[in-house]
This record gives sequence, structure tokens and C-alpha cells, in this order.
Amino acid sequence: MRIGELAAQAGMTRDTIRFYEKVGLVTGRRLPNGYRDFPPETVVWLQYVRTAQALGFSLAEIARNGEALREAPDTAEALSTLFEEKLRVVDTRIAELTVLRAELATRVGTGCPLRPTGRPAGTDAAGAPAEANALSRA
Repeated sequence: MRIGELAAQAGMTRDTIRFYEKVGLVTGRRLPNGYRDFPPETVVWLQYVRTAQALGFSLAEIARNGEALREAPDTAEALSTLFEEKLRVVDTRIAELTVLRAELATRVGTGCPLRPTGRPAGTDAAGAPAEANALSRA
């Protein structure tokens, strides 16, 4: 199937398919006239790519895991394993963002959102005036 038909069936642009081909997510052969020709199963694969992206998988992750999924005897089990791994990544990121949110929240209203929490303006980490500390280093 040519790229225009594939794009229509997959619900994406020709440019997207060309990009996916460039990064190795899809492969097509070239016809003697230079047109790209893709096998019919590419439609299903492109739908999988879009779904995986919607679930937070990067194109690199999709490319890395795609071949293994195609060859897996039980794709449901292989997908469940990938989902479990992605859940761990998401949970880690949520924990990091929770810490970041708490840090930002403690800085609200401090007058300087870049000043470490609990330190008045013009003091160093020990609470000493910053000017005195700067003079002692000079």
C-alpha cells in the first residue's frame, strides 16, 4: 500500500509516516517508480504506536520494545510486563514531582523563590550574614 493510503487508514499524515520510517519504526520498500510501498499490517502497527504514545511511551521505547512484542509468543503477557515497568517509572516520577511541589510550596511568599527555605534574605546556610561570610573569604 502506498503512503497516502496508509496515512488515510492509520489516521496520520504522510510526514508522520516518513518520520517513523526515518527513525526505524516502520519500513517500506521502494517501488521502481520511487514510491514507498508498505505491507497492510503496517496500519495495525501504526495504531499501536499511537496508543503506546498516548500511554506515555516514547518513540524510543516503542522502537526498542516493538520487535520483542512482535516475536513474543504471548503478546498480552509481554505488554503487561511493559505496562508494569512503565508504572514503576510513572510512580518514581510522581514521587519526584511530589517532592518538587512541596519544595515550591515552601517558597511561595518568601519574597525570593530561589532562596533556600528557612533562611532570611542576606544570610548563608549557617544563618550568618552573607556579607560577613563574603568578607572572610576575601
